[in-house]
Amino acid sequence: MFRNRIEAGHQLVPLLEKYKHQNGIVLAVPRGGVPIAYIVASELQLPLSLTLTKKIGHPDNEEYAIGAVSLTASYIVPHPDVSEDYIQKTIKKVRSRLAEMQRLYLGDRALQPVTGKIVIIIDDGVATGSTLLATIKMLRKEKPEKIVVAVPVASESAYQLLQLAADEVIVLQIPEYFFGVGAFYNDFSEVSDEEVIKYMHKSEK
Repeated sequence: MFRNRIEAGHQLVPLLEKYKHQNGIVLAVPRGGVPIAYIVASELQLPLSLTLTKKIGHPDNEEYAIGAVSLTASYIVPHPDVSEDYIQKTIKKVRSRLAEMQRLYLGDRALQPVTGKIVIIIDDGVATGSTLLATIKMLRKEKPEKIVVAVPVASESAYQLLQLAADEVIVLQIPEYFFGVGAFYNDFSEVSDEEVIKYMHKSEK
């Protein structure tokens, strides 16, 4: 069990020490990944930014991801029962929401480029890995030097899936029985928008 996200971040740091002072960037998955990523970025003395991506759910089951969208790219797995019209409308809707998130969390600051950099993606845990998988595939288009996924806890199936896509996957706990990310934290309080803004401002100093 992790006491909270801050403790989880401190536990990840030693496993990422080799990236200290490298040409790298830490990308937090908002909102839950932000406190952890802030700790990691501070300790490794790397810039902190966000990975603004959202999954596209199947029209019959929103939880089943058929792809993901960022502000500039998309990754869709074709499904014969999903229309192009649905995909395009959903991409437009999701991009509008992502643009709102960027304005809210970063103000007038742009997302930092990842080309040629070691990219460390951080979340508070991974259940299925489908959204992160699509995120990695989109990031590849920007030609980073290396993509590392670092999380406190993940299911075995998510770990196996991400290993196929990322250059390195670091997980502190891969439990035999996975009951959801929150089950492995004593304090899994929702991270507010205000907290995300606070961490992003602190990382700029």
